[in-house]
Amino acid sequence: MSIAIIVEGKNDKSRLKRLVQDDITILCTYGTPSSTTLHDLKKKVGDKYVYLFTDNDASGKRIRGLLRDTFPDAEQIYTRRGYAGVEGTPEEYLIQQLEKAGLEEYIIYPDPDPAFD
Repeated sequence: MSIAIIVEGKNDKSRLKRLVQDDITILCTYGTPSSTTLHDLKKKVGDKYVYLFTDNDASGKRIRGLLRDTFPDAEQIYTRRGYAGVEGTPEEYLIQQLEKAGLEEYIIYPDPDPAFD
């Protein structure tokens, strides 16, 4: 399955890039998307299955609403309230959310900490 993950900003994108395989398309809205941005995202996504990974704050909810209109079949993923967005969410929690969305096969799991061996 070919997938795309849409996030809010470039820092969110770089954070997720470290956790998923290179063949996963990660696109940014760069804040609240305009109709032009939404059209461009739709073209870039093509026929990929879409996941929306947004912050759990007022801005993230607004962006998620706009994206949901453009991508009604998209799977919703979001951070826990209190985290500083996707970019400020601990990797362990991001991985849990990706697993919850059924994306285990695309996750690059970090090496275990040798201190715990």
